[in-house]
Amino acid sequence: MATAPDPIALMNAPAPLRRKFLVGSSALLLLPVIPRLAHAATILAVRTWPADEYTRVTLEMDHDLKAEHFTLDGPDRLVVDIQGLRLSPAIDRLVSQIKPNDPYISAVRVGQNTPNVVRLVFDLKQDVAPQVFTLKPIGEYKYRLVLDLYPKIAQDPLMALLKDADNDPLAGILENLAQNSPTEAPIPSVEGQKLPPPPSPPPVAVAPKPTPPGSRNDRPILIALDPGHGGEDPGAIGKRGTREKDIVLQIAQRLKKMIDAQPNMRAYLTRDRDYFVPLNVRVQKARRVQADLFISIHADAWIKPSARGSSVWALSQNGATSSAARWLAKKENDADLIGGVNLGSHNRQVAQVLLDLSTGAQINDSIRVGSQVLQEIGKINRLHKSHIERAGFAVLKAPDIPSILIETAFISNPEEESLLRTPAHQQKIASAVFSGVRDYFAANPALARRA
Repeated sequence: MATAPDPIALMNAPAPLRRKFLVGSSALLLLPVIPRLAHAATILAVRTWPADEYTRVTLEMDHDLKAEHFTLDGPDRLVVDIQGLRLSPAIDRLVSQIKPNDPYISAVRVGQNTPNVVRLVFDLKQDVAPQVFTLKPIGEYKYRLVLDLYPKIAQDPLMALLKDADNDPLAGILENLAQNSPTEAPIPSVEGQKLPPPPSPPPVAVAPKPTPPGSRNDRPILIALDPGHGGEDPGAIGKRGTREKDIVLQIAQRLKKMIDAQPNMRAYLTRDRDYFVPLNVRVQKARRVQADLFISIHADAWIKPSARGSSVWALSQNGATSSAARWLAKKENDADLIGGVNLGSHNRQVAQVLLDLSTGAQINDSIRVGSQVLQEIGKINRLHKSHIERAGFAVLKAPDIPSILIETAFISNPEEESLLRTPAHQQKIASAVFSGVRDYFAANPALARRA
């Protein structure tokens, strides 16, 4: 197979040669001719978000732009032509942002293809299935051009769990589950940063039931931990610059260590690093690993800094319990708009996954476990409300998994923001959540063993 010409070098080739190559390339994505813009756009920021799941590159600009892209092999490359743009120091910074540990990109080169088109060439470490799309201004962001580089063969969350269980006697059960479960949602997660070991709490007293080896009833209690926001979506930001996405990831990692220390419990993170995960993918991941419980972790914010306290939420099928609850649910459900999803490929998945399929039994179980968790959190922090609140959170709509959303504290409250920043308070929150979950499963062992 002949090696494809280098796209940057091709820009300097004679016009007939350029035309011959572009017409003959089967990988070229043909788009309508776009008129030349009167004013070149300005690059405001360039950001990269590498992760095992996928790498995202975002270019933020002051004008809406169009882009064409195509891939080449021998070696693997992604070529992106951006209309209405000229070379600038800001876009040159993209070159230095590519890190050696990026799983998909080895290097990026930038050139002026024509007076009005900038060409980006990404040298790839593996074959990718790219998604290139634009986002309209929202919140603090202007126009964004987003490049998502997914692997051609998506990794499976079950295999990620298995990777964490190399020396675990339960690994055989997880492997059996991975081999015999239908493929539902792609995308992986592995454990993130190392944290100080937490104190070892007593094991959960769950009576085992005699069942066939390798069945769902013969595996550990599996809890999906969902750190909110991530990547392009920072979540709420405190006055000291504390980002919700960072705090909730740290709390989730601490909680994961506590759960994994139990002989019959395991935790799975929907994201283990700073990258964006769409709401429906978070639900898909929990269902793919057949989680017994889904816990989404957040840090609240309000327009008045005096608002404070922790709260626990369950799904409502009949509207929110208050106007504040409706506001909060809308804010959390808008995470996809802020983080940025490709609506061209997202709508079908949303229709399948985020329909209100939740059952009354699932919601009742969610309220029961949420009440246990709320009671324990009340021992270490003031409660915003002394009862479980209800609203239509999209991330709680797994029809077959009890699901709760925890607002750990108000990051907009200066005192609570300071507490959230400390490892000691993060550990207290994780311990309280763990205690509530432990008590729930100890009192309701059958709920963790439903086939």
